[in-house]
Amino acid sequence: MSAGTLGGAVAAWHDPKRLLWAASLVMPLLPVVAMGLHRLTGSGLWLWLGPAVMLGLVPLVDALVGDDGSNPPREALAGLEEDRYYRILTWLFVPLQYAAFGLGLARIAAGDLAVWEAVGLAITVGCVGGLGINAAHELGHKSEAMERWLSKIALAQSFYGHFYVEHNRGHHVKVATPEDPSSARLGESFYRFLPRTVCGSLVDAWRLEARRLARRGLHPFRPGNDVVDAFLLSGVLWGATVAWFGPAVIPYLLLQAAVGIGLLEAVNYIEHYGLLRRRVDGGRDGWEPVAPRHSWNSNSVVSNVLLYHLQRHSDHHLHPTRRYQALCDDGGAPGLPAGYGGMVLLALLPPVWSRVMDPLVARHYGGDVTLANVSPHARGRLLRRFPPPARAGGAAQDGPPA
Repeated sequence: MSAGTLGGAVAAWHDPKRLLWAASLVMPLLPVVAMGLHRLTGSGLWLWLGPAVMLGLVPLVDALVGDDGSNPPREALAGLEEDRYYRILTWLFVPLQYAAFGLGLARIAAGDLAVWEAVGLAITVGCVGGLGINAAHELGHKSEAMERWLSKIALAQSFYGHFYVEHNRGHHVKVATPEDPSSARLGESFYRFLPRTVCGSLVDAWRLEARRLARRGLHPFRPGNDVVDAFLLSGVLWGATVAWFGPAVIPYLLLQAAVGIGLLEAVNYIEHYGLLRRRVDGGRDGWEPVAPRHSWNSNSVVSNVLLYHLQRHSDHHLHPTRRYQALCDDGGAPGLPAGYGGMVLLALLPPVWSRVMDPLVARHYGGDVTLANVSPHARGRLLRRFPPPARAGGAAQDGPPA
């Protein structure tokens, strides 16, 4: 193909999901829709719309719509990334997120909802907070100052601003290793993973910032420490919320934050479950370079649109600053059996998760789970369930298949 023909083909290409991406802005409106339907019908069940959509409707529609593994032409990626339409969608998410947060807390503070209704609305607000962390993830990887600030603001609702530090400078370095608190291990249930990742991520974020400031001769307990600044920002937001609506909203503030954090960490649990990079001499921090085989991928259309292509996770780790619309599917990445909505539901049911995912991890490593990132407490059980295959000459395979 000549250069002119190639250029014409690239110019003619258009993103088939271009208009669909705007659907991501429907999700932060869930609390508003829930309150409107509650007012129209009088049924408090509508206030539970957030979990019903995210754990029920989204997996169902994912299954009905199916997958889209198509990629833009490589030559079109630069122009696609420069298209401001896509970044404006992420910018708009944050004010919509905060509108839902404020209106939802105001409705709870009115005091005329039954406790179970107020709990449902707080969980729906928390679902939006979890999606806000995902928007913060997209924004926080960019170099523009405004987008980085929007990322920090989006994280403030869930009091999880240290994610900005740990994800970019910790997780992306240690991903798919036992050293990474955000990489789940084979045989580790979500409920065992959750406290490990929450505590480990905070500790890692603090160490990273303390080390950065120490290189400049500064102590870590100061403004300018991104972890301290994140807590201050959340403290101001929460303090203003309690001052405005009264202390009765405190339990619901805590609940919505727990839901948002739980959703984020459920996604973290899915993204690298059981996958392991090999130890190598001379590698970055002693580990082989990150490759597509170290992330689980999914091409389910609906979840990808709502989560800014987060499910094309292998390409994100290869190109962390690449904008979501330009992320590509890589055939070398292992595939999930469902989109993130369905996989989060499975993660909440450990026996079902284990039955579905553990064999997929074993298959990824040719039946030898000793090559996976295995949870120490589950190692004996997993070896009984998946006995390592015999190797020629009795030699064990020294790493995962390329």
